[in-house]
Amino acid sequence: MTGTTRSSADLAPRRRRSLIRAWRRGMREMDLVLGGFADTYLDSLTEEELAAFEALLEVPDVTLLSWITGEATVKPPHDTPLFERIRATCRTSAV
Repeated sequence: MTGTTRSSADLAPRRRRSLIRAWRRGMREMDLVLGGFADTYLDSLTEEELAAFEALLEVPDVTLLSWITGEATVKPPHDTPLFERIRATCRTSAV
């Protein structure tokens, strides 16, 4: 996978921005993690989950990657069910 697999045309502006930001992280690994998750789930996230996703987009790539791999403990307020879904999605897609 080299980039988004979904069109943003049907998304509301807020979700469209999140999709673009998820795919343009700066670290390719995080593009694939967050972008891939966004492609699949962004349109079905609740408003609360979307806010949590947007907050994760503010976290530096190196920090996020260490959380995803389990090398570091996820810090509040990012230790959410949504983050666990993202991490679980990584585990299942890596198999």
